[in-house]
Amino acid sequence: MALVFGGRSSEHSISCISAAAVWEALEESGHTVVPIAITRSAGMIAYAGGPSDLRAENLPVIDDGEVAAVIATDPKVHGVLIDGQPKRVDVVFPVLHGPWGEDGTIQGLLELADIPYVGSGVLASALCMDKLTLKTVLRAAGIPVAAWVPIDETSWRVNREQILTDAARLGSIVFVKPSRAGSSMGISKVETTNTEALVQAIEDARQHDPRVIVEQAVTDAREIECGVRQLAGGSVEASRCAQIVVHPGFDFYDFDAKYLADGADLLVPAPIDEDMHQRIGDLALECFQQAGCEGLARVDFFVTDERIVVNELNTMPGFTPISMFPRMWQASGVDYAELIDSLVRQASERGSGLR
Repeated sequence: MALVFGGRSSEHSISCISAAAVWEALEESGHTVVPIAITRSAGMIAYAGGPSDLRAENLPVIDDGEVAAVIATDPKVHGVLIDGQPKRVDVVFPVLHGPWGEDGTIQGLLELADIPYVGSGVLASALCMDKLTLKTVLRAAGIPVAAWVPIDETSWRVNREQILTDAARLGSIVFVKPSRAGSSMGISKVETTNTEALVQAIEDARQHDPRVIVEQAVTDAREIECGVRQLAGGSVEASRCAQIVVHPGFDFYDFDAKYLADGADLLVPAPIDEDMHQRIGDLALECFQQAGCEGLARVDFFVTDERIVVNELNTMPGFTPISMFPRMWQASGVDYAELIDSLVRQASERGSGLR
């Protein structure tokens, strides 16, 4: 099977770290791995290193390689061309985070190639990558989400003052996010009374994506996550929930708190009662279904004493050694290697094409 990682997005390094752990788990389960790296400039290469090379103290980066690799769109190849030579693969595990990978682009390529792959299809991958569109779909399905103001290239240029006025109506504190980025890239927590800071936060988010969402802050809430996986045979189940408790000195669970510093405690399972575990799990499964997801997803929530609010869905959550998704499944009795193997088997059984 092929393991594809890296990519053009700002989450390139996180993808590489995730891939290292997935690679080892695949080999532990008896799979032969063909490692394919996508450089930051979108070149595709046969990766010559091993998993240990993707765990440098500094965030790993792949900029070049000696042997070119291409996913062959000819279904008769059913695999990749490595230095021009065809190599068949049964399944692809695209451990890609963010745009140009998690957003339906690589999924579309694999559909053309008629190769089964782990995770959601083109539509669900694109939908869950775009926070603005996902929130619209979830709200239409009656699923609770926080209020928001959308921004695109034209509206920011033409209706800036109205956008700032609408953002202020969301409340005293908002989160400004690129619509199609992950790992907390480009996110700011801002007081709406500080117009200059709000404008700067929007401009910062626009460095990652011209589509930006200004979202109402859910105050006094616990950050709760729940994993969903689909098994061979089609059944879907939710994991035990986990809670993120951000340390003092961090405004929220940002990139530094996630990956570069000891910025949060990850409580697995979450210290909530069984009824709340069940309610959140049921809502995670409903989100998975409404978004048309397949294979796996991590659903993020804000939970207060009064309500459960869906934050977002991640169709290819982090698989680093400290990532929540595998840790939640471990707390549910599914170890890392078993989790990875089950995802591959589900993808293989599902196949490719319309379904």
